[in-house]
Amino acid sequence: MNDTKKNSILSKDGVSYLIPFILITSCFALWGFANDITNPMVKAFSKIFRMSVADGALVQVAFYGGYFAMAFPAAMFIRKFSYKAGVLMGLGMYAIGAFLFFPAMLLGNYYPFLIAYFILTCGLSFLETSCNPYILSMGNEDTATRRLNLAQSFNPMGSLLGMYVAMNFIQNRLNPMSTAERSQLSEVEFEAMKSSDLGVLITPYLIIGGVILVMLLLIRMVKMPKNADQSHNIDFLPTLKRIFSVHNYREGVVAQFFYVGAQIMCWTFIIQYGTRIFMADGMEEQAAEILSQKFNIAAMVIFCISRFICTFILRYLNAGLLLKVLAIVAGVFTCGVIAFQNIVGMYCLVGVSACMSLMFPTIYGIALRGMGDDAKFGAAGLIMAILGGSVLPPLQASIIDLHTVWNIPAVNVSFILPFICFIVIAIYGHRAYLRMKKDVID
Repeated sequence: MNDTKKNSILSKDGVSYLIPFILITSCFALWGFANDITNPMVKAFSKIFRMSVADGALVQVAFYGGYFAMAFPAAMFIRKFSYKAGVLMGLGMYAIGAFLFFPAMLLGNYYPFLIAYFILTCGLSFLETSCNPYILSMGNEDTATRRLNLAQSFNPMGSLLGMYVAMNFIQNRLNPMSTAERSQLSEVEFEAMKSSDLGVLITPYLIIGGVILVMLLLIRMVKMPKNADQSHNIDFLPTLKRIFSVHNYREGVVAQFFYVGAQIMCWTFIIQYGTRIFMADGMEEQAAEILSQKFNIAAMVIFCISRFICTFILRYLNAGLLLKVLAIVAGVFTCGVIAFQNIVGMYCLVGVSACMSLMFPTIYGIALRGMGDDAKFGAAGLIMAILGGSVLPPLQASIIDLHTVWNIPAVNVSFILPFICFIVIAIYGHRAYLRMKKDVID
């Protein structure tokens, strides 16, 4: 324990990685922005195109489907070239996807937006497959999980900005007409309103596309470490067989699938959850949506603060144990989300974010521990597990579309899915803790 405290988390063999760490950590904020400007778009697209919640949730299918589709191609690209090349490729695809929102608006159809999201997140898949193990490599292995938690602490800052932009520059500026009122419009009136709303929606994406290009040029010009780029052979199947033989890794992929699903469900459908509560109190639909987004921002602030606190606690507490405890507490909060049909349920839903803050980087760090150069492919499997964000939210949306289940609001009942996810994560944390404990004893 004392040796770990003395080690700098941003140096190795006397070499400082501060500047590369800052640049790569900035990418964590950039994909956090993309993730959380997108979550409220499920509700926005549903209104703009007069669709069901389940149809609007196709945004998440396209978004997280891109992560899934590109993870192993990204790993092979990185193995062949370098982490830096993977980062540059990711930023380039991110920018292209963002700029494609403009032709999608001109076409005035929902599906071109889904294509734009898919391309954008193929870029994010490259970024996450590159950046996470790159950060792990920028120092001693003993401090790798702490280092990744520190870098991931900047991800929710980008997420907060994404939420703020979604609320103030999209949701607040869309036509305030409710979903019910929009359904009564003539085709001509509907098309005019849709065109206006889509013009509002695409502007932040075009701006972030420009920011991404600047970031790409900056990283391209700066000399980055090559310490992690030792092997360029693509032994795909042998490597895959090797990494999936490791218990912590194999189970970590499963845990990550359920974690990402839980995170996206809790952050996407907080809008529907809060809108039902506030409209029941007599609030107009748009005002209820905006207030719900404010609660979502509060949840992200708590998530961000909790990430720094948990990173500090990891200096003294086993990562698997802390993961288990937080997953259990998150499950308890989720029971409150299901049981309460008033503002108390909303507070419970905000509280879940405090527990989720540690989960992604800790599962990641535990799963990749001791993998060395195999971490390039190992990272891809963990990024593919982000598919949970594509598979589980549409299931929850389908439940929400039922409106009522067992005389309980369907949106409340739908949170049984995140509850199941937290049970899986608690089991993984417990098993990882027992293995780490056994390794120490041995």
